[in-house]
Amino acid sequence: MGARPSGRPASLTTVSLPTPTPDARAVVTGASSGIGEALATELAARGHSLILVARREDLLDALAAKLSAAHGVTVEVRAVDLSDRDRRAPLVEELSGREISILCNNAGIATFGPVAELDPAYERAQVELNAIAVHDLTLAVLPGMLARRSGGILMVGSVAGNMPIPNNATYAATKAFVNTFSESLRGEVKDAGVHVTLLAPGPVRTDTPAAEDASIVDRLVPDFLWTSSEYTAKLSLDALAKNKMRVVPGVLSKGMSVAGQYSPRAVVAPIVGTFYKKLGG
Repeated sequence: MGARPSGRPASLTTVSLPTPTPDARAVVTGASSGIGEALATELAARGHSLILVARREDLLDALAAKLSAAHGVTVEVRAVDLSDRDRRAPLVEELSGREISILCNNAGIATFGPVAELDPAYERAQVELNAIAVHDLTLAVLPGMLARRSGGILMVGSVAGNMPIPNNATYAATKAFVNTFSESLRGEVKDAGVHVTLLAPGPVRTDTPAAEDASIVDRLVPDFLWTSSEYTAKLSLDALAKNKMRVVPGVLSKGMSVAGQYSPRAVVAPIVGTFYKKLGG
């Protein structure tokens, strides 16, 4: 038998994100802060030109200028409230005609407390943003990715989507949609050159807040259980490059993921619901 060449074993296939090109864009929703800002920063550092989407145009403009200056990439800004389907529609139409190499469906909101006591309009907006906008944007960019046999879609779901969560009902339901949609879509495109990865994070933050600025979530979740936005972004994009099905950063999120998937729901729901009731104040 002849000697095998040095380097990677012949049985392994190298996979990666689409190579940056002048015309291609990576889209990040919810890019003005948190995981979205970290994803945009990491993508720019890897050479990808961007379309940043969020409501706050001033924050997007500042981030765009920073990333363009630091990494020499083109950064476009779309100040859009994705929870409003009429305002979302022009963006969906635009992206369907652009060369979108990567889509990071990151934008999302959450509410806490008994759903009957919450604002119905805001709950409806939460469904639009967390679920329907994800569906719309994905369907806008997917045909182009399939035609090019190249693309990456990062779905930001949640470990909350693995279980029933009283006092977090709308959020948990929308993330259950994202989790299932992501893994189902992955099965459809697995041989088409398009990567689909689900990010299911637990508590993530950019900085540890001062005591006087800490939210109730900051106070209830110990510091060692938080993961940073930067770490989450790098881990997620590395997982997308390798076409992993799911990435679950952090100790707490891994524990919640296991509990949600393997523990009886009748047991998990009251326990988790009690914790989330505290978040509703």
